[in-house]
Amino acid sequence: MNITFGKNTIIEDSVVLGENITIGHNVIIYEGSVIGDNVIIQDNVVIGKQPTKAKNSVLKEVKKNPPVVIGDGCTIGTSSIIYAGAVLENDVFVADLATIRERVTVGERTIVGRGVAIENDCTIGCKCKLETNCYITAYSNLGNHVFVAPCVVTSNDNYMARSKERFDKMKGVTVKDGGRIGANAITLPGITIEEDGTVAAGSIVTRDVKKEELVIGIPAKKLRDVPQAQLLRNQE
Repeated sequence: MNITFGKNTIIEDSVVLGENITIGHNVIIYEGSVIGDNVIIQDNVVIGKQPTKAKNSVLKEVKKNPPVVIGDGCTIGTSSIIYAGAVLENDVFVADLATIRERVTVGERTIVGRGVAIENDCTIGCKCKLETNCYITAYSNLGNHVFVAPCVVTSNDNYMARSKERFDKMKGVTVKDGGRIGANAITLPGITIEEDGTVAAGSIVTRDVKKEELVIGIPAKKLRDVPQAQLLRNQE
């Protein structure tokens, strides 16, 4: 099988390992996890962790999630955590200290940067780039070729943890194919950024961003259309 194991590695029962895998020191791979071929798992990584519930959590129960699936050619950086129920498609790169929560799907050749947090029940498309320390809130959907710059914050709760009414209305950000969000921008709950919509750095997005428009400011407003040379369809 050509697998290299580091020291103090724990592989639980029924884990499926492909060919040509490198596993670093102090790695934990939980029961049933599926790891594809040509995968690199660096030191202190945890794969397949089931979520736990705080004593004062509003969740009534935490259901057991299916095993994690990591596709061929993936790299999982040092001290990252990939929860049970997550699916990483082929050639995903996860940098150090990232967290990918339960029931998340990450598409092929997407880059999840250092310290990125992707919360539960998110879908991330193919060839996306999520840069250092950005936060993708639960119940978000990102299309293909989406760019999220460092320290972007998305949100999903207009009630700010008050009122039972919020439970049926939580909604993260939707970013369609080619959408881009600049550094330190903030999106309010339920925002949709249409195809090639672009948010300038430091903006606060309080309403949907239309296709191929550039918005800027607090609150963000249209500045101009995205230059033709930057549109996804015009990239080589």
